[in-house]
Amino acid sequence: MKNVTVTMEDRVAEWARLEAARRNTSVSRLVGELLAEKMRHDDAYERAMQDWLHRERSWASDGQAYPPRGSL
Repeated sequence: MKNVTVTMEDRVAEWARLEAARRNTSVSRLVGELLAEKMRHDDAYERAMQDWLHRERSWASDGQAYPPRGSL
């Protein structure tokens, strides 16, 4: 594990202390967990986006006009 120094506004630091206490953990561990969750979320989103972008499209039109909304 790496140690890092984080600079934040006083309001944010106070929230972090309270949230860490509520979770019965340290501010350091709280920040690490929040960043790890953000990383997992972003990685999952990126994988899903790449999957969608590279997926073969099966919804192409056969040249006919789409039906009017009222007929659906």
